[in-house]
Amino acid sequence: MLDNSILNVALPTIGRELHASTVALQWVTGAYGVVFGGLMLVFGAVADRFGRRKIMLVGLVLLGVASLATAFVTTAEQLIAVRAVMGVAAAMTTPGSIALAFRLFDEDGLRVRATTLISTVGLIGLAIGPTAGGLVLAIAPWQVLLLVNVPIAALAIVGVRVGIAADTAADLHRDPVEVLGAVLGTATIVLALVAPTLFVNEGTGSWAPWTATAAAVAGAILFVLRERAARHPLLDLGLVARPLVSGGLAYKAAAGVATAGLGYLVTLQLQLDWGWQPALAAVGMLPQVVVLIAAGPFVGPFVERVGFDRAAWAGAVAIVLGLALYTLLNGFGYVWVAIALALVAAGLRVSGVVAAVNVLRGLPKERTSIGAALTDTATEVGSGAGIAVSGTILAALFTGTIASSNWSAHQTAEFGQAVTISGVVLTVAAAALVGWAIRRTRNVADRGTGTGAQAVAVDDEAAAFTIQAGSKPVTTSSVVPGRTGAGSPGRPE
Repeated sequence: MLDNSILNVALPTIGRELHASTVALQWVTGAYGVVFGGLMLVFGAVADRFGRRKIMLVGLVLLGVASLATAFVTTAEQLIAVRAVMGVAAAMTTPGSIALAFRLFDEDGLRVRATTLISTVGLIGLAIGPTAGGLVLAIAPWQVLLLVNVPIAALAIVGVRVGIAADTAADLHRDPVEVLGAVLGTATIVLALVAPTLFVNEGTGSWAPWTATAAAVAGAILFVLRERAARHPLLDLGLVARPLVSGGLAYKAAAGVATAGLGYLVTLQLQLDWGWQPALAAVGMLPQVVVLIAAGPFVGPFVERVGFDRAAWAGAVAIVLGLALYTLLNGFGYVWVAIALALVAAGLRVSGVVAAVNVLRGLPKERTSIGAALTDTATEVGSGAGIAVSGTILAALFTGTIASSNWSAHQTAEFGQAVTISGVVLTVAAAALVGWAIRRTRNVADRGTGTGAQAVAVDDEAAAFTIQAGSKPVTTSSVVPGRTGAGSPGRPE
């Protein structure tokens, strides 16, 4: 997360030194997010079969090597390739990190505290990245910024080897990897992540975004048909249909839709509509950053006091209320925007925890990594959908160049209308997902019907997009999927 927030600060310098086009710079960040999101399910399934610790170590080595290769980059295309390899490494390490952290503790309270600490540290890294990156750029080449992962990967390798025992046969399963399902699943997720960027960049009148969307839908249908027919499916759809699992994934998707969509709209409003400078806009996003970090110590006690069921819907309702508040009152001053950001962040902290817990409680323990990958994938796709909705509505209603410095009164009115309609659509979508999740998990979450280990994760991937967006000017031509990174929501990007 530190690496990716630093990257945003370095993009202008990278563009000048590597003579990169706008599209090339877009894919410097986008390649990572698309590869990361597309391969999580595959590597989650592989880790459950061959060992989470083993896959984690291989991914950390790959992360270190790819980061080291940054020192030898001379073209934008080479940097894009390096970022794609880092996306592969992130897909190998992210799902397993939750599973490995939980193997260190047998008591659920300690597991909650451990993973909350992990995600909080990640958010701190994300928050200090822009400042640290700016200071380093003043005295060193931009390549130095991206070499930060080398010592971190080396330290993590030592920690995993020394502190975590190898997986036992009882914790794994030996079903063969279903290759066709893996290809279809990866292609579907990649297309789903690319389509929002195409809608925003190419506009609704272009054939490219609609083709990508249709291909993603077709890929999803083929994936479901294949998994239902396969003897050893990559993803057992019967497990996904369990109430805790499907409900938890719906919560994660709702959080992704809300946080990425809100972050996109707020960033554009602060910088383009209100004319705030990028540094001031970054400060304007602080209510969300502060709540995401400060709420960490209170998540576990709150969930313990009210129970999983009530905590889940309380957090989700806060997210929907925050979106609705922004939609109705954003035109009445920044204070309402700040309250909306804080509400969504608070809800995200709680619902992200409970959603991940529910997904892994509803799965057998030998499917822990695929469960973690599912939660991250739901966040990624939800984030992409939130950006696509906002960007498409804005592109359809706003006339002229949105990044121009002098809007007419008519353009200002168009932007306000687009923000209102986008907010309504996002609020309804998030509320529908939350309502469905509440219905699925009602009176189930607190009974603990799942057989798998419990786990907690915060939707940092979606949060990451919002925080990063405040660190630099964002236009409809510079938004890329995943950053999230969100990002989930504590993880790379």
